[in-house]
Amino acid sequence: MSRRDKLKRRFLTRPADFTYDEMSGFLKGFGYEETKTGKTAGSRMAFINKTSRHIIRLHKPHPGNIMKKYQMDLVAEALRSKGMIE
Repeated sequence: MSRRDKLKRRFLTRPADFTYDEMSGFLKGFGYEETKTGKTAGSRMAFINKTSRHIIRLHKPHPGNIMKKYQMDLVAEALRSKGMIE
């Protein structure tokens, strides 16, 4: 099983300790690039798919690195709507 498959399986179980770094790598595996959304973006990040131009916007968690459950739900719904996950 590849690293990407393991990360996907981990994401789908919605663990309480899924990190922003894992989320970034997970989305990069689907062709998304991480970009800041402006000069004063702060913790607002956008992940843009190179081919479809689909955008997923997230706030980078702080002071820790653990993703909130609602953020994981939003990402899962966005990927499902594009047919990238089941």
